[in-house]
Amino acid sequence: MVLDNSQQFESILKSTKHALIFMAHSGAGDAIGSAWAMYFFLKKTGIEATVVVPSENKQFDRFSFLNKPEDVMDSLAGARDFVLSFNTEHNKITNVRTERSGEQLNIFITPEKGSIDPRDFSFIPAKFKYDLVIVLGSPDKESLGKVYEENPDIFYEVPVVNIDNHSENDNFGQINVVDMTASSTCEIVADLLQKNNENNIDEKIAENLLTGIVDATNSFQKKNTTPKALQIAAMLMAKGADQQKIIRYLFKTQPFHLLKLWGRVMSRLFWEDDLGMAWAPVYIEDFVQSRSNPSDVPFILDKIKENYSAGRIFMVLFNETAGEVHGIIKCVNEEQLNKIAEIMEVKASGDVCEFKQEATDTAEAGQRIVEKLRAGLAVQQ
Repeated sequence: MVLDNSQQFESILKSTKHALIFMAHSGAGDAIGSAWAMYFFLKKTGIEATVVVPSENKQFDRFSFLNKPEDVMDSLAGARDFVLSFNTEHNKITNVRTERSGEQLNIFITPEKGSIDPRDFSFIPAKFKYDLVIVLGSPDKESLGKVYEENPDIFYEVPVVNIDNHSENDNFGQINVVDMTASSTCEIVADLLQKNNENNIDEKIAENLLTGIVDATNSFQKKNTTPKALQIAAMLMAKGADQQKIIRYLFKTQPFHLLKLWGRVMSRLFWEDDLGMAWAPVYIEDFVQSRSNPSDVPFILDKIKENYSAGRIFMVLFNETAGEVHGIIKCVNEEQLNKIAEIMEVKASGDVCEFKQEATDTAEAGQRIVEKLRAGLAVQQ
């Protein structure tokens, strides 16, 4: 009998002792809500869990009202050991000691007799200490960024559960729970956990999941809000998630530094009528004067998108370091975002397209990018 996705997920959890959770690179509410909820659900099931957070994009301030996991890291340092193995069939080892000399670590091995035959040695990597990888909201492994580039082996040596709602998902897992009709990854996770063990969904888990759905649907106002999303939300509220509290924190109560940054950005907003594009440069002094940082830019981009209903393309450019401009683009539909990513010679990640360019003036760089998009989109039409 062929098992469906939820049955496969339930089956693999039975043999899991320590799961590693990768959250989407965007760091938005859907990414945080799904990762936090999965962590607490696994812990409640008796499974150890660790969440890997993208070090370059931490948008936690806006979601500080949520319960945060204890085991969070931004790299896989120490995920596996390397074993120096010695065959003692013909020569026993009587002592092993280590000694540091500057940046060098020396290992001294004392044989029982004579000298050591180098052929008796082998140097092998041990198994990863994790026995399951869960990837949430990422269309492919490469979108996980640096943590994947530095640790690709774990995706081939440990079973992978891939949970996502993006149509471009590569189905890179051994178990792929991909539903492009879902409003968010949180909706899929909520449905999966409900089928696995609804009794384990407590108020904390429900609040994380509902926060992700509310953020992804702009409080159920976007076109991606489906009847199923509303049914899932109702179930989560029945489990104790406070919808009004979530809306208050996400949309009504904003930290003062975000409001200051938003005000500075809106004062220099550009509108390209033929493209239906709203964009703005953000300067280093904007971050300094508002006491904000580049991780707050996605919030500003969302605010621009919310306030320009006629817009189809939204872009914010900002300086993290002198001489380099970092850009983030969002679109009203996925097809146009993919077209823009192709023009910018990058790959869309989730609902955003990010890129970097060498430039000394952010506003001038923006004008060049607008012209590049104008020419590229005209060719594609």
